[in-house]
Amino acid sequence: MNFRDLIYLRALSRHKHFGKAAESCHVSQPTLSVQLKKLEEDLGVTLIERSKRAARLTPIGESVLSLAEDALGAVDAIREITADASDPFSGQFRFGSIPTISPFLVPNMFKALGHAFPKLQLAFRENITERLTEDLLNGDLDAAILATPPGTPNLLSLPLYDEPLLVIHPIGHDLAALDGLDPSDLPLDQMILLSEGHCFRDQTVDLCNIQGGTTLAETSVTSLETIISLVAAGQGISIVPALAQATGWLDRPRIGVQPLRSQGATRQLNLTYRKSAPRQPLMKAVSKEIATLLAPMNLTR
Repeated sequence: MNFRDLIYLRALSRHKHFGKAAESCHVSQPTLSVQLKKLEEDLGVTLIERSKRAARLTPIGESVLSLAEDALGAVDAIREITADASDPFSGQFRFGSIPTISPFLVPNMFKALGHAFPKLQLAFRENITERLTEDLLNGDLDAAILATPPGTPNLLSLPLYDEPLLVIHPIGHDLAALDGLDPSDLPLDQMILLSEGHCFRDQTVDLCNIQGGTTLAETSVTSLETIISLVAAGQGISIVPALAQATGWLDRPRIGVQPLRSQGATRQLNLTYRKSAPRQPLMKAVSKEIATLLAPMNLTR
């Protein structure tokens, strides 16, 4: 038994499929399958329940993996610590972002970090808050840009900026005649929301006090880009973060933009990372680079 076998076992537990597990470990499926079979023979137990379409760990397999996680965590920590000792600003930096931030910030962030830390190898993943949090805790990400505070003491966060929320509507809409919009001014039956699972949807629902029986437009999408296009086409109204305007995404002739004047009509973005992360100087340096990038947009920390 070796650490590589345990890494394969962990990958199979996550993906429940030999092919996908092998792909995540950058090996061929036969290699992963043979090694796991040897591990079972070595231990004298069946660790994996196999079927034609899927694979899952047996109860004893789950117990073995639970103990193996501690060992794998220690190996990962050793690798990170040694990399940190030589140069905390080199090596791979795996970061993630929620979809309501990524299109407006990540492309310029790639450029800024690449210029500031030329030895850093950047790897990016976009997902909803719940999945990014899981990836952080599992060690699959080094940091993530989130709009909610950590829900566990195992994670820390550095504030990046406070972002106002804006109302967007088609040109000529009745809202254009109002000066200083309040959430109560918004016709909820015209509101286009992100789909379930997005924290920005939850914030919009709370801000507008949308109750379960409220009639909403029968439109729910997975990206702010689509929402902006729908509003430009006259299909409804919505709430978007100010970064969408600051980066030019709202510069369309058929879209009206107005500030939302209400307490709570902002969100705070944070760089979140594991409390045990050895490269904390890198986290602080990355947060400063992002703040510098956003300074011309008048977004404050």
